[in-house]
Amino acid sequence: MTLQRVLAALATRYPAEDRMVPDVERITALCDLLGSPQRSYPAIHLTGTNGKSSTARMIDALLQGFGLRPGRYTSPHLHSVTERITIDGQPLSEEQFVAVFDEIAPYVELVDSRMPVPMTFFEVLTAMAFAAFADAPVDVAVLEVGLGGRWDATNVVQAATAAVLPIGLDHVPLLGTTLTEIAAEKAGIIAPEATVVLAQQEPEAAEVLLRHCIDVGATVAREGLEFGVASRATAVGGQLLSLQGLGGRYDDIYLPLHGAHQASNAAVALAAAEAFLGGGDKGMLESDLVRDGFARTASPGRLEVVRTSPTVLLDAAHNAPGMAAAVAALTDAFAFHHLIAVVACLADKDVLAMLEVLEPAVAQIVVTQNGSPRALPVDDLRDLAADVFGEDRVRVEDALDDALSTAVALADAESEYGGSGVLVTGSVVTVGEARTLLHRG
Repeated sequence: MTLQRVLAALATRYPAEDRMVPDVERITALCDLLGSPQRSYPAIHLTGTNGKSSTARMIDALLQGFGLRPGRYTSPHLHSVTERITIDGQPLSEEQFVAVFDEIAPYVELVDSRMPVPMTFFEVLTAMAFAAFADAPVDVAVLEVGLGGRWDATNVVQAATAAVLPIGLDHVPLLGTTLTEIAAEKAGIIAPEATVVLAQQEPEAAEVLLRHCIDVGATVAREGLEFGVASRATAVGGQLLSLQGLGGRYDDIYLPLHGAHQASNAAVALAAAEAFLGGGDKGMLESDLVRDGFARTASPGRLEVVRTSPTVLLDAAHNAPGMAAAVAALTDAFAFHHLIAVVACLADKDVLAMLEVLEPAVAQIVVTQNGSPRALPVDDLRDLAADVFGEDRVRVEDALDDALSTAVALADAESEYGGSGVLVTGSVVTVGEARTLLHRG
């Protein structure tokens, strides 16, 4: 009940979270009142459209392998909001979460009283992460941007190491309507004289990022030039990689995640860890520790196998680039001849674009609705799916549990031939709810 009290208080701050508030005035004021906890440890700051959470988890695991105690702040969560704040690889307990909230609550109220707009859910949670990391204490904070970069609440840090994952069109028009505009917002996390690890980008995004790096005197490491994936091969439960790091080549790395996009995320994570730990031009990191760190990496809800006979996969793709990466990884790592998709999305996403990317990979689609107040109504999703798949390939279920049962039954009907499976996708909310229903939460 104590956690429920905190969740109820935070829920009153949700409405402002889904629009971009272009300033950091409130979070800055709160951090000043708290004694600037975000200044008490170094940070690695991540932005980009897709891959941030997986890459943050890899960096976290690598840093732990080198004997450091990292704090990690990511969003959104799959099951409990406590997952967003982890210390030494473990999420805050409910008791810790409540204690941190109660500690900062009076200061939040003070900031509210001074500002025309109350603090948002994400701003309060970000301050909680900063305070929890300072109290722990942690050796380094790994921080994922919530939205954009320049005006994001996490951007009150001045991180000496930053990573920019691939940038695509998402959160339009909040961040802009072109890759150039969106890249300019995300470039805002690059602090003066920082070391910046850039994943491969579209040319127009790369130009903006590199220009900003020059303007602030940042050192740049680019995927495909200073670092990258040297080779990759599918392995049981994941893939085997050779990564070119800033300081040399690291071979025989087992990554228990699927897809070329996760291999690229691993290359970014390694380069960021090297930059932070002093690798790169100072030489290679210890290869065995790098291997151990990657082998421990987990990223729930990212092409996660949660059932066999038939195989049920969960992937939290929620935009077209994310769906394209999931589809490519499916083809790369699995040999389904009959794949059923269970899809539920949020209404503020480009759902049509996601469905168009998904269509060639699946035989049938079961559309449904998740429990988010921002969920796209199932009837609207049905109409979109019928336009893309044709009505004969679309099934409709009002509830996610019924949709899962229908999809499994459809896959079972093809099981005599082997190679049938179910993919649950479309939203982090959908995947979190599916994990709970399938007893993985």
